Amino acid sequence: MEIAILALGCFWGPEIEFSKLDGIIKTEVGYCGGNNKQTNYREVCSGTTNHAEVVKLDFDPKIISYEKILDFFFEIHDSTTLNSQGPDFGTQYRSEIFYLNDKQKTIAEEIKKKFNKKLSNKVVTNISLVKNYCPAEEYHQKYLEKK
Repeated sequence: MEIAILALGCFWGPEIEFSKLDGIIKTEVGYCGGNNKQTNYREVCSGTTNHAEVVKLDFDPKIISYEKILDFFFEIHDSTTLNSQGPDFGTQYRSEIFYLNDKQKTIAEEIKKKFNKKLSNKVVTNISLVKNYCPAEEYHQKYLEKK
C-alpha cells in the first residue's frame, strides 16, 4: 500500500473522482502544506494557515501506479490557474502535489514537465514535501450528518 496526497481545488469532487479508480483503496479529505499541525475548515478558509484542501489516497501500486494517479490528477483539474478552481478562490484551492519520498518527487516532476509541455508552459502546480497533513474530521462529520 502507498499514499498520494494531492491538492486540486475543493476536495469533495476530486475525492469522488479518485474513488472510482481501480486500485484506490481508501480516500480521505484533509489539509496539507500549512504552518500548523492541526487546523480546521474555518481556519483554512481564513487564508492564514497556508494549508491546501487535499485528497489523501491509499492505493495499491500493483493495480494503479503513482504515475497514472498523477496523470489523472492533471486531467481532472485546471493546473494553469493560480489559487483557484472553478468558482473557488484562495490559496487553499491551489494545485499542488505533496510527495512523501524522493521517488514520488521525481515522478511528480516528470509528469508535471509532460503536462507543462502539453499546456504551453502554463502549469502552476507546486511540488512539495508533505507538511502538516491533518484530516478534515469535522467536515466529514457535517457531511455525514446531511445524508
